[in-house]
Amino acid sequence: MASSISDEVTHDFSILGLRVYKDGRVDRFKGTDTVPPSTNPETGVQSKDVVIDPETGLSARLYIPRIPNPHRKLPLLVYFHGGGFCIETAFSPLYHNYLNSLVAEANIIVVSVDYRRAPEHPLPIAYDDSWAAVKWVASHSSAAAGEVWLKDYVDFDRVFFSGDSAGANIAHNMGLRVGLEGLDGVKLVGIVLVHPYFGGNDPIGNEGTNLIGKAFSDQLWVFVYPSCNGSDDPLFNPVKDPKFSSLGCGKVLVCVAEKDLLKDRGWYYKEELEKSGWGGVVELMEAKGEDHVFHLFNPTCDNALAKLKRVVSFMN
Repeated sequence: MASSISDEVTHDFSILGLRVYKDGRVDRFKGTDTVPPSTNPETGVQSKDVVIDPETGLSARLYIPRIPNPHRKLPLLVYFHGGGFCIETAFSPLYHNYLNSLVAEANIIVVSVDYRRAPEHPLPIAYDDSWAAVKWVASHSSAAAGEVWLKDYVDFDRVFFSGDSAGANIAHNMGLRVGLEGLDGVKLVGIVLVHPYFGGNDPIGNEGTNLIGKAFSDQLWVFVYPSCNGSDDPLFNPVKDPKFSSLGCGKVLVCVAEKDLLKDRGWYYKEELEKSGWGGVVELMEAKGEDHVFHLFNPTCDNALAKLKRVVSFMN
């Protein structure tokens, strides 16, 4: 029996965990699990979920270490999850477990942003949501009301952005927006980019010997951002952005993994940022023998623990 039109696949990103059918159905078969907020019995880290914008459904998960001294404010990390802009959420076990560990180790407060995902909400919606979340966070620097964990415990002179993969792409672009537009009441100290999902028309480094992987990366970008200017769009290839040097922080840590196709994009970003006239300090850490976002899937391995320590050190 012939399959119906509705069963025809128009976009197959099975390796990522996503298929889209001709009738518009989206089938996600990875990154769909969620866990509720909690108090971690071992570390005392608490989490809770907040709605930032009821109209769009933009929300976030907040994390706080053992209730701190209100007279000693803590650094704040705004985190953007990965998943190719189209799978995973801020409530995924991968991110919940990772951020629990990071909060406990670094003694920081975290806002993990649950932006809307493609293809139902194509880019630039994730960027718009993320900027709305950043501005919501910043509003607490002077507000009399609002979220108590932010209002009472955050040092707004010590704010950081971070993300992995697509989330690292968002973190860079939010940092650039801070540099271009400013962010009242907040000092963005630094950005941590973990295995950033960047690209470009011309292959660099190991992309030249992995053209299938390069093609997948480029196709995914156009899929999540149909109205983009191709792989050299400045949102995807930040080096092509004439405002690249306007990044609104004083330091950046780029983390890459030796076996990751995106590794050379991370190195390229570092080298070009140093040459751009930006004026800050950029560091790079490479995990030998590891692949893309290995630290989420194997958080207790030596390389994951070393990466965690480096991130903690960067923020403190």
